[in-house]
Amino acid sequence: MERVEAELLTDAGNDAVVRLPGRAFPGILIQGDTLSVLRDDVAELVALCAAGDLEEATYVAGLLQSDLTAKLQRYTAALEAHGIRTPF
Repeated sequence: MERVEAELLTDAGNDAVVRLPGRAFPGILIQGDTLSVLRDDVAELVALCAAGDLEEATYVAGLLQSDLTAKLQRYTAALEAHGIRTPF
């Protein structure tokens, strides 16, 4: 394990925006349980598509999109607050 000093651009809660040494752009720290939930949601979406349940798949996809949009908004707001351009 290597210990490094990182820049914390938001509070230290879930989805913290941090910049690691040597990186031009910050990233988002996603907790393991949150990552697992995201993976499970994508797996559910794949299963619904495979089963042909497009109505429910569309609903689940909308929830995923909403969650990821909120994370992206938090990320871009943090970068703006610190005068860092976005990488996209």
